[in-house]
Amino acid sequence: MAKQEPIEISVKGLSSAPTVRFMGIELEMAPGVLVPREETELLGRSAVELLQGMSGEAIVIDMCCGSGNLALAIAAAVPTARVWASDLTDDTVALARRNAERCGLAGSVKVVQGDLFSGLQDEGLEGKADLVVCNPPYISTLRLEGDRAALLENEPREAFDGGPYGLSIHQRLVREAAAFLKPGGWLAFEFGEGQDRQVKILLTRAGFYEPARFAADAAGTPRVAIARKKQEQ
Repeated sequence: MAKQEPIEISVKGLSSAPTVRFMGIELEMAPGVLVPREETELLGRSAVELLQGMSGEAIVIDMCCGSGNLALAIAAAVPTARVWASDLTDDTVALARRNAERCGLAGSVKVVQGDLFSGLQDEGLEGKADLVVCNPPYISTLRLEGDRAALLENEPREAFDGGPYGLSIHQRLVREAAAFLKPGGWLAFEFGEGQDRQVKILLTRAGFYEPARFAADAAGTPRVAIARKKQEQ
């Protein structure tokens, strides 16, 4: 698995909330919410590249949005994007909304709450999304109880625990995203080191997507899956 080291956190003054920079934007952090990692910028850059190749307004969904880092970075880089961001817990949703206001992007990014896509049921987005992005938890439960236990000292389990094999959320994401993507829309998500083979199998077995490609980090390790929903026949 990746080291999952957080990017540098700064505190401006004793009364200020801690902040981080992610893809050029400054985000407030809060206890109980995952601190964005540098490796997730690979997913953000991949998403921006996909959107910049589109014409007109683009509809984007950010699942497991955490602090809102991906949703807000995408909205800042692609002004024509309308972004819906979703997460499960009160703390993450509240922080993502504060960050949208902080970045002046509340008009472009709507933050909702729910278990994966359940928070979007009343948004009328089924079959309309140009892009779904997600940075889901991808460390196995066993590793979190062993050599990766230190991750849980300051950040929430739900941000890391990917189930017995680290891919439980990925399985749901691949299946459920298809209902929201338009034909030819894109699914892009992060995964852990060494999980590319299993991810490829998940996408192939789902039957909704064209053959996936992978974006690699600076070391040449695949870390982001990019798959296009098949066109309607």
